[in-house]
Amino acid sequence: MPPYDDWNKIDDEEDEELQDVSQFETKKDVILFCIDCSESMLQLREDPVYENVQTCHAYVALEAAMQIQKKKVIVGPNDAVGILLFNTTRKAETSRGSDIKKNCFVYQPVAPLSAPKIQELIHLLDAFREDPEELKSNFPPLPEGSKVPMGDVFTSCNWVLRDGAPKTASKRVFLITDEDDPHSSPGSKQLIKSARTTLIDLTQSGVTVEPFFISTKEKPFDVSNFYSSVLLPDSLMEEADVDENDPSVLPESISISRIEDLLAQMRFHEVPKRAGFSIPFKLADGLTIGVKGYGLVTEQKKGAYKYFVDLGERMEAAVVRTAYVDEDRQAEVEKTKMVYGMDVGAAGDDDGDDAGIRVAQPGQRPFYSSEDIRSFRTLGLEPGLKLLGFKDRSDLRFEDNVKHSQFIYPDELTYAGSKRTFSALLKSMITKKKIGLVLSLVRRNASPTFCALLPQEEKVDDAGWTDPAGFHLIPLPFADDIRSAPIETACRASEETKDTAIAWITKLSVKNGAYPPDSYPNPALAFHNAQLQATAFGEEFDVDAFEDLTAPKVDMIHKRAGKLFETWKTAVANDESALSAAPPVEKAKGTKRKADVDLSEVEIRSRYADDMLHKACARTFLKSKGQPSSGKKAELLERVVEYLTT
Repeated sequence: MPPYDDWNKIDDEEDEELQDVSQFETKKDVILFCIDCSESMLQLREDPVYENVQTCHAYVALEAAMQIQKKKVIVGPNDAVGILLFNTTRKAETSRGSDIKKNCFVYQPVAPLSAPKIQELIHLLDAFREDPEELKSNFPPLPEGSKVPMGDVFTSCNWVLRDGAPKTASKRVFLITDEDDPHSSPGSKQLIKSARTTLIDLTQSGVTVEPFFISTKEKPFDVSNFYSSVLLPDSLMEEADVDENDPSVLPESISISRIEDLLAQMRFHEVPKRAGFSIPFKLADGLTIGVKGYGLVTEQKKGAYKYFVDLGERMEAAVVRTAYVDEDRQAEVEKTKMVYGMDVGAAGDDDGDDAGIRVAQPGQRPFYSSEDIRSFRTLGLEPGLKLLGFKDRSDLRFEDNVKHSQFIYPDELTYAGSKRTFSALLKSMITKKKIGLVLSLVRRNASPTFCALLPQEEKVDDAGWTDPAGFHLIPLPFADDIRSAPIETACRASEETKDTAIAWITKLSVKNGAYPPDSYPNPALAFHNAQLQATAFGEEFDVDAFEDLTAPKVDMIHKRAGKLFETWKTAVANDESALSAAPPVEKAKGTKRKADVDLSEVEIRSRYADDMLHKACARTFLKSKGQPSSGKKAELLERVVEYLTT
């Protein structure tokens, strides 16, 4: 076999081996949009973006569904999406509609993404722009005062997902409504109980319900009226003794105060949260809990390309397989029989029972199997976290964070009581202002790493975004990962110069101090995805119409802070403290060096014979022979001829 250059390296595909297998068996994501089509959702109102244009909540919800489908064509072509409308009198035209509860309508059954299905939704939205009554005529709402029981809605969602979603897929329901009390009629307690029972059935089948409640000034949304006693967190779904009348289960932050925030929050929930690893966390001898790890920073890349085989009538994706071939035997070698080591020559002879076996002689380096290499890398440890001790939070320095951290959260399914123990440890470390030191091994093919556990307290801001409670797992650097700066002292600007710089920085800072990544997409990826999208929908792609949102708006920058720039430049130029501390910079004075031209006599004769001898070559040749090199070209050529003929 050919020599293996890096014998201490295992294939990259093995590095992707994770401990939480169940999380990554669900390669497909299924989203069912459950949209309310009541009178209030279809009520026309002025569009907040465009002038003299009318819109409604149902239109915005359908537009959000369309945008997510178009995006998933690029980032998740294997996913499936469906749309279920409720509180409408429209009936299904096929017999399949008998499985759906009354006043519920499946506009798009759960099916893999396809361009025709998305184009059908685009045509419906375009028709609404031309005729604002289009949605109301297509999906007539129920009369005012009558609502579909939410238990029937959840049951319909369960049936739709049962018929169209793969069993191994991650299934989610996006519930969009502006009605905070759908069961205001008498007997609402029984309806609430029925809704909660059907929701638990839906959750136990592996479906997650993510609500998007629309709240406006004219019709504020009060979660405590109904949904706080029905939509419970996943951790409480399994508890049988939960108080059904507790109105404080759901936070107010899940309501959407502005309708334009609907798409932004859907993008946040668009990608399913999959754990990067699920490992035990050993706190002490005999005390172990389960934790899951999540990556908070991920690089967005272009989708993987595929090879297709043209079979004439159809195109089929080619299956890529890696095979290792022995060059000497011209036969495929099983991966399990491969050994790793330094190149020491050919294998043994084929005679006897030891055919193909390399024998390590005394003094020679032996060979190792893949399991041996893995044991060298992991030092014989199993995946997990081991708590080593605690230190003051002030001991964690800024330069210690040299790699992206991971966020760990308790896993109640692997070890009972993990959440209570995890929460007690978190609160105690926050109170005492401590950090933890752990020995981390998150994958079987990784190397043990010492990490810092930085506790994070749960926070809720005005916009409704929540920082979850958990630990940041920060890999600590080795000694040679951090190097001291070569300059001990540097130039320091005066306070007046700093103030002038702070002025224009503050003027150009992002509002609220937050950077919305969705507002500034990667231009290379956006350009690539726009071309793919145009190809998928059969549209023409206009290159000139593409806008790079990351390009700086120079005119706007100068308009806002142009004068501040001038003031800052003047302050820097006149800052005597910085100029006096700065070492003088001397410009290097170089001398112009002439090109070294070495022309042999043979080359000069060849050029003269071909009539290609020019003035520079003649002068250079005469100088090298100690002959006079001044004069016109004819004179120089005569001297060269005279020298060559003598």
